Amino acid sequence: QAPLVESGGGLVQAGGSLRLSCAVSGSIFGANALHWYRQAPGKERDLVASITSLGRTSYADSVKGRFTISRDNTKNTVYLQMNSLKPEDTAVYYCNCVKGFNAYWGQGTQVTVSS
Repeated sequence: QAPLVESGGGLVQAGGSLRLSCAVSGSIFGANALHWYRQAPGKERDLVASITSLGRTSYADSVKGRFTISRDNTKNTVYLQMNSLKPEDTAVYYCNCVKGFNAYWGQGTQVTVSS
């Protein structure tokens, strides 16, 4: 089983909503912060949102007030609720966890926002 598996991407019109999910292996979910990144074509992979093991969250300025990161410790899952989506949110979204010296990435899920 892959350590991180994203789902929930798709095509949505501007102003719409999507919820991404990331199932995290129990061996790394524990007391670790979890992150969502995104990468648009021809651009670098950027941090979108983070959540600590205690539930403290932080967001990129570009998504503040529109995106919400959360985690369900009973399901070893982290979510990204995305509202008021814009065409510039179009990207492949990746889940990430760093444990010790190891960085774990999911395979990514495509989000496309049409204008």
